[in-house]
Amino acid sequence: MIMAIKKGSKVTLEYEGKLEDGTIFDSSKHGDHSHPLEFTVGEGMVIAGFEKAVLDMEINQEKEFSIEPSEAYGERDENLVQKVPKKDLPDEIKPEVGMVLALNSPDGQQIPVPIVAISEEDISLDMNHPLAGKKLIFNIKVVKIE
Repeated sequence: MIMAIKKGSKVTLEYEGKLEDGTIFDSSKHGDHSHPLEFTVGEGMVIAGFEKAVLDMEINQEKEFSIEPSEAYGERDENLVQKVPKKDLPDEIKPEVGMVLALNSPDGQQIPVPIVAISEEDISLDMNHPLAGKKLIFNIKVVKIE
């Protein structure tokens, strides 16, 4: 019996994610290692557009698809670029544009936040997701469906 992916299916996929310019931002293959993606469809464990794209796929099926920002990490929000007084930084940090600081979220997770500008008194941090505003292109292969 051929099994197609439905809501509630636990799936294992090999994948490669890239941007429109061809830059690979994520992959299940890292050198000699393979780390397939496992998730249960319908539980919000992956971005909405990715979840929709795997529905009705079958074992060993391969597919390329793209996801618009609205179904991925949203559009960039310039309000999420925040100024922080330099005096609030720990003394050992010497800020540079491009440097990434780790901020703690309210739930205790660390979030990488790049410095995008520096003035005499402030630094500007970009709190947008690094993939916000970008169209994502995925190549996937279904390895397992439970």
